[in-house]
Amino acid sequence: MQKKINIQNKKARFEYEILDTYTAGIQLTGTEIKSIRESKARITESFCEFNERGELFVVNMYIEEYLFGHAYNHKPTGARRLLLNKRELKRLEKEVKNVGLTIVPLKLFLTDKGWAKLSIALCKGKKLHDKRNTLKDRDNKRDLARIKKNF
Repeated sequence: MQKKINIQNKKARFEYEILDTYTAGIQLTGTEIKSIRESKARITESFCEFNERGELFVVNMYIEEYLFGHAYNHKPTGARRLLLNKRELKRLEKEVKNVGLTIVPLKLFLTDKGWAKLSIALCKGKKLHDKRNTLKDRDNKRDLARIKKNF
């Protein structure tokens, strides 16, 4: 029985308006997946970009070096290839180039089989007033919950 790994990027939901989500596999080495299974990864400052061959990579994703890796260890912040269908890749690339949207990772998790998956989202950046509205809504919900609790 392996424990559930669920590493989230809470900052992304505040900074971006999420339009569409996808689940992508990640091409990892042995020491990278072992570090992820120990929950030693961060995706808060990461983003996704395409290379010249049309492949999608996640950049700035931090995976801590594996303690017992020694000479075969990986780089903590390397670009890692994401695995999606060709149709999905073409659709994402078209949206990023033509419309100017951003691809941001939302959640890193392990499946029942032990595969590492990354939930990515096609996003549009929020303006300052949108962020203020988000904070205002969150405060209002918290106040309503507090009032309901007292009754």
